[in-house]
Amino acid sequence: MTVEAITLGCRLNFAESETIARLAQAGEDWIVVNSCAVTNEAVRQTRQAIRRSHRQRPSAKILVTGCAAELDPDSFATMPEVSRVVGNTAKLNVLNPAGDMTSVASGLVSKVKSFVAVQNGCDHRCTFCSIWQARGPSRSLPFEAIRDAVSAEIDRGAREIVLTGVDITDYEGGLGTLCQKLLAAEPRLTRLRLSSIDSIEIDEALFELIAGESRLMPHFHLSLQAGDDMILKRMKRRHSRAEAVRAVARIKNVRPDASIGADLIAGFPTETEEMALNSLKLLEDCDIIAAHVFPFSPRPNTPAARMPQISTEVAKARAARLRAAAAHRRERWLTSLVGKVHPVLIEGPGKGHTDNFAPAAIAEAERGQAGTAMITGTDGGQLTAEWA
Repeated sequence: MTVEAITLGCRLNFAESETIARLAQAGEDWIVVNSCAVTNEAVRQTRQAIRRSHRQRPSAKILVTGCAAELDPDSFATMPEVSRVVGNTAKLNVLNPAGDMTSVASGLVSKVKSFVAVQNGCDHRCTFCSIWQARGPSRSLPFEAIRDAVSAEIDRGAREIVLTGVDITDYEGGLGTLCQKLLAAEPRLTRLRLSSIDSIEIDEALFELIAGESRLMPHFHLSLQAGDDMILKRMKRRHSRAEAVRAVARIKNVRPDASIGADLIAGFPTETEEMALNSLKLLEDCDIIAAHVFPFSPRPNTPAARMPQISTEVAKARAARLRAAAAHRRERWLTSLVGKVHPVLIEGPGKGHTDNFAPAAIAEAERGQAGTAMITGTDGGQLTAEWA
């Protein structure tokens, strides 16, 4: 039996895909396609992955799961290549009917870094998003289960743990408190990183860790989505532009070496050129050096799909402008790191990331090697470095 996992979308999906494959006890060959529904393009890519997988391994059965499968199971079930469709709720143990059951998804990347789920679902109703329909209400996993999953990933060789979920800053009791407890409970956890977080939900305990805990990696990816207050209101986001800027300023004040990433949507319904420029200016105001930019995609059964739409051409042009500005800022940031010393974890032959998530290359460095490095230059969007 072989199980191949193909993941589309988020880090939570990756952790779930790896868990499905790791726990599988079925006696047949399977390809698991873990789908994404965040955009129409993601759904299209899911169908493309199914067809491509069938062409490459026609004898394997194809299991489709994930958010797109949850939202529209019938359309995937009618695809001739698909053997089975399973929603999000039952996915982790779907190929493990008689084995050890688990509720915590975790996945090891390149035998070095692991994503561990701490939370699932979302209680918010952003007007552009259908993920809350696919994932259900927010629910936090028990600390003991998370702690055990983290320890198991370290046993498997993980040098860095990345906490992930749909809305991890909504973790019951506070994400900061969870991180404090994990760091206290597992002394081998020397590199803890967070996936996307909501700036308005950052709790005081997390700010304390940002300020004083070197084991918490100083890169914070924020779900900002826009830089204009009217668009934020129409998105039904819970923060204002000023609140986003203040949150970043507070992070940078206590952790000057921290880097900031952000998700941004271009061409949201009713967005004027002035509104779009406010999002463009947010790159500078929030010191964003890693922007994930998406042209707006109207998802079925969402309020934003019923709003007056911006043309696809305008949305794509505004997205391209945002990406170009973000790329310029990122190159400038990488150049600013030259001559400085940073911790680096090698994730593949000669390549890895600094603590603030800049890609770095160190000649002849081995996978899993970690240490302090002097940044010597930049080359094609990554840093060059040597061990200090």
